[in-house]
Amino acid sequence: MASFTKISEEESPSIIVHPDYKVAKINDNIYGGFTEHMGRCIYGGIYDPGNPLSDENGFRKDVIEAMKDLNVPVVRYPGGNFVATYHWLDGVGPVENRPKRPELAWLGLEPNTFGTDEFMKWCEVVGTEPYLCLNFGTGTLDEALGWLEYCNSTQDTYYANLRRKNGREEPYNVKYWALGNECWGPWQVEQMTKEDYAKKAYQWAKALKLLDPSIMLILCGETGYSSWDYYVLKECVTWSVHGLGGDRTKSLIDMHSIHVYTADKEHLANATAPRGAERAIQMASALIDLARIENGVPETVPRQTICFDEWNVWDPVRAPGELGAEEKYTLSDALAVAVFLNGFIRQAKDMGMANIAQSVNVISPLMTTKDGIIKQTIWWPLLLFSKYMRGHSVAVNVRAPEYTGRTNPAWIRAAMETPYLDASASISDDGIVSLAVANLSEEKDFEVALQGVTKGEVTVYTVGGENVDVVNTSDEEKVGIKESSWGGEGKFTFGKHSFTLLRWKA
Repeated sequence: MASFTKISEEESPSIIVHPDYKVAKINDNIYGGFTEHMGRCIYGGIYDPGNPLSDENGFRKDVIEAMKDLNVPVVRYPGGNFVATYHWLDGVGPVENRPKRPELAWLGLEPNTFGTDEFMKWCEVVGTEPYLCLNFGTGTLDEALGWLEYCNSTQDTYYANLRRKNGREEPYNVKYWALGNECWGPWQVEQMTKEDYAKKAYQWAKALKLLDPSIMLILCGETGYSSWDYYVLKECVTWSVHGLGGDRTKSLIDMHSIHVYTADKEHLANATAPRGAERAIQMASALIDLARIENGVPETVPRQTICFDEWNVWDPVRAPGELGAEEKYTLSDALAVAVFLNGFIRQAKDMGMANIAQSVNVISPLMTTKDGIIKQTIWWPLLLFSKYMRGHSVAVNVRAPEYTGRTNPAWIRAAMETPYLDASASISDDGIVSLAVANLSEEKDFEVALQGVTKGEVTVYTVGGENVDVVNTSDEEKVGIKESSWGGEGKFTFGKHSFTLLRWKA
């Protein structure tokens, strides 16, 4: 739980951290990744055969090391919009026999040289779990059941044997499966109404869990605050004696996905925009509760959580998807990412997963060149959160001035506070407290009285730059992490337009 007390510009800010007041377990899966067959994410990104920087599988070794640095727990694949015309059988078996297909989401050509087995191998090398999205556009239930059997079955059946024939004896045991992607969108091949989607999703869920009851299924939501979200949750978050053999401790649907991208040309509107994403989590969580109440879901059935499986700063005009969506991120964008991540920590009790879109090259913190990688500005707050903001969220109160100008979207102004100091806090299993603070002000350093900090050595990590418009390039890294220490006494100064992480032993 985080609370905010607004003060005037003349008053002195303060932050109170309560390490003993654990609020919720932070699910490590909020630091998930996403790899789509889009632009240079797969080909030329994670998979670059023939490049001296790639291993014997064609996997970029520098990308693998970067993913290991982030300790990415789960990666979504193969889309995204791409999945609506993707047929998994095209991407298995001898590479020379795989068909090339026109790709309709991003108007490209899909060679299918990288498919299910390559992705699973890459996940094993990285040390991450796969999360597969099913084709709800041109795909069929029979095809989806075949993919699940191929990945997870130990039986002497057709698709399990096909996996064995293709060189993999043991099942992959894929736990996470999405019931389509953005099926509500007018850009989708086979866009659906909420009524059609809900009916289809529930029936697919029933069949998939008959084949493998151990999997977790993710419902396709929209933004978390739309009529689509309300309707599909109401129809699918239910309990039936026919759903899972009458088991009152399980549900067909385990998570509800939402997607939010933010961007604005003005810094403060840009940096505060992810406050809308946090409100989306709160609203989707309430809709889950409403569906459970109205449908009489037994309290013994675990409560569904939010799968925020696409989030980031993205302006599709600035970085069009059909041209590869290669954003060049500023320090302002890095602060926006910090606000996104603070929101995930503050709402930890409702978060089952989050996947930054995407992991390499496409609207990504990480860019590849033929000679190496570029870590964009947004890489650095993501790295600090993923390394240190684990364990449990803890209570924190922020007293600070508030930005009161224009927000994007406009409704944030009435729905959420937008403090200049955006903060969250956590405590690790070994008792290390981490306080994450983004100072969004372009002009003002804030001297802040910190309570709850242990006197002694406090490790300080700071991400900042000369101004909010600076970017990182292959020639110059203007935004990175500076490490220092602080004695834990007196006031601490959070520099203007910067992100700071403080760590100490409770």
